[in-house]
Amino acid sequence: MNSEEQELLLDPQQLPWHPLTDGIDVKLLRCSAETGTWTVLLNCRAGSSFARHRHLGAGEYYVISGRMEYRKGIAVTGNYGYEPLGVIHDKTYFPEDTLLLFTNHGAVAFLDSEDGVDSILNHETLLAMGSTATA
Repeated sequence: MNSEEQELLLDPQQLPWHPLTDGIDVKLLRCSAETGTWTVLLNCRAGSSFARHRHLGAGEYYVISGRMEYRKGIAVTGNYGYEPLGVIHDKTYFPEDTLLLFTNHGAVAFLDSEDGVDSILNHETLLAMGSTATA
């Protein structure tokens, strides 16, 4: 067992929400500086969305409650999805209040109108928000 990776048991209800983008808050459950993998809860209010972005690591999600619309289709309560490395989503929209468990195996790059990188979401930016859940 790698000394950097440790077992983790936590109660997400005890963790604070942090604003991520307009209408979307995040709780960091786990992140690994060694692998760049991070797991979060996303609380997305009705009408919120993520802007155009590229996955620089594969992602997986589970819809705990609500509805998410994106390039692959419509994900509703109980749905699981996988997003491969390199996939670009023009917009990820939440038409109703949605709670999402999301794990990404690397960074997500948010893109400007010419597909240049506008900002990066990764384990470092999540840790900088003030959460302390690390592996």
